[in-house]
Amino acid sequence: MVKFYSSQETYSYSFPAVTLAYFLRYPNPYATHVLSTDTIARAYDPATQRLTTVRLHLKRSKLPAAVLRLLPKSLLGASATGESQTYILEKSVVDVNEGWMDTESRNLEWTGVLSVVERQYFKRPDVPDEAKLFKGIEGAARRHGFLAFAKDGRGLRVEDNGDTTEVTSSVTLHSHIGETWKRKREAASEAASASASPAEDDAPPKMGFLRSWGTAALQRQIEKIGLSRAQRSQPNAKEGMKVVLERMREGGLVGVLEGMRADREAILAGRSLLAPLAKGPNDSDE
Repeated sequence: MVKFYSSQETYSYSFPAVTLAYFLRYPNPYATHVLSTDTIARAYDPATQRLTTVRLHLKRSKLPAAVLRLLPKSLLGASATGESQTYILEKSVVDVNEGWMDTESRNLEWTGVLSVVERQYFKRPDVPDEAKLFKGIEGAARRHGFLAFAKDGRGLRVEDNGDTTEVTSSVTLHSHIGETWKRKREAASEAASASASPAEDDAPPKMGFLRSWGTAALQRQIEKIGLSRAQRSQPNAKEGMKVVLERMREGGLVGVLEGMRADREAILAGRSLLAPLAKGPNDSDE
């Protein structure tokens, strides 16, 4: 059983700006649950002009109350209130020549209960053939008017030149709850049947937690809850990207870094980050 969710978005920013914002998106006011981000591998292929990056995000999460009612908290590794932490593995590939970025993020915890895989594909609009004469990272920047140094000394800024970037997002959810136990139970049952006496064959089967509920029904319910959560969290991911992009447009890279520092200090102090912003989604379960 698999649940699937997809959406499309168009950012009013150039492809180089959007891809840079993707790597600088944590923390932001719509992702206060992200505790840390570490780059664990990065490689650039000069032949294909593709940059591959692997990062690890540590996120604070609160399990949905519906899941807590379905499964023992000891199985999930959560506190009495459902609060826990989880690692997210992210892999991205950027092709600066062809103008696309492909990303994939997946959870490393609770995979036996619910596996969540999020994919995003960023693409710049088609450009005229003469523009393709510019190659590589510098060419991509020149094509989109991305290289512009502010006169106030605040560094590289994003030029508002009317360019856009298309993004397609998808989330796939698959619950594996009970599959391992089911295989072990079937193997144990086969072994027991081979050596059982007639009297033992007539004994009623023991009803465990998963058998009494029904593995398939439990998987469907968990996937349904996960899908609902993914649908609620996607708008926050988009709003967070827009905050970073706007900081880049207004204050350059220095503005982005200053915003990240301010957000991190506010998170540690327990202050709200959404108060000074326009009203929008405030669920941080990205």
